Amino acid sequence: MKATIWHNPRCSKSRETLALLQDADADVTIVEYLKTPPDRATLAALYAKAGMRPRDGLRLAEPAASALVGASDDAILNAMAANPILIERPLVQTEKGVRLGRPPERIGEIL
Repeated sequence: MKATIWHNPRCSKSRETLALLQDADADVTIVEYLKTPPDRATLAALYAKAGMRPRDGLRLAEPAASALVGASDDAILNAMAANPILIERPLVQTEKGVRLGRPPERIGEIL
């Protein structure tokens, strides 16, 4: 199975999720999203496939997220594309769908 993970190696949940993918013998493509951020259209597509609104993928622990609490989905997507630290991680995509790996075990739904 092929999988893509939008990954931050400094994040424990992201590392745990990557380990789960590797343990499942997935052919994993790792995208360090802070170095190679997804564009707005990619983010919108990922969230749609996950059945999430962009605000559900907003990393609220980041100070810049507080200004987006009441913002529209379009504004949140624009902010995430411009400042990828606002993207909650990790996002995982397989042929079965997309999940946010919080908790990491959620990716079992798409393996």
